[in-house]
Amino acid sequence: MQSEFVEELASAAPTPGGGGASAYCGALASALASMVGNLTVGKKRYADVEDEVRTSLGRLEQIREELLSLVDADAEAFQPLAAAYRMPSGSPEAIAAKDAALQGALIGAIEVPLQIMEACCAALSETQLMAQKGSRMALSDAGVAAVFAKAALQGASLNVRINLSSMADEAKRSAYAERMDALLAKGCALADAIYMSVVDEV
Repeated sequence: MQSEFVEELASAAPTPGGGGASAYCGALASALASMVGNLTVGKKRYADVEDEVRTSLGRLEQIREELLSLVDADAEAFQPLAAAYRMPSGSPEAIAAKDAALQGALIGAIEVPLQIMEACCAALSETQLMAQKGSRMALSDAGVAAVFAKAALQGASLNVRINLSSMADEAKRSAYAERMDALLAKGCALADAIYMSVVDEV
């Protein structure tokens, strides 16, 4: 399954692309954070945080499943966008129809990577908990999870940006850009804080 995804990603096919790869990278981040948690529960040394870690593991599983579903959702959102770009533009009527189709398709092509970004921020919140309270033997894995989640977050933001550049509705474009910027600021700051806390301890 994993090798198939990588081979498809490497091919000339338009999907999966950067958005799907970002979602997959975010799922890997969530999986790594889960590994830290699973290495923590059941250990006497961490008995006082076991309930908290188990709860976090449940949230991480949901985040991981969401991100994996967003790999496919990103490919699906690209299809109407690609179809709109292929529409004829030989007359004023055709141009108007093409533009209308394009503007409609842009919504999904922006919403999905924003969902990826939101899920990555959620994964980072759980990763922070694992870095603070999880097994010290797996601390470096929590750091790797933070790095992966940040890469996924930034990668998904590029898909938002490229599609925003074609959006005609200024109000929508501004609202989406504001949402993207807030997620980037929050997620990147958290990822960097986790990474540095790990660097300071290992």
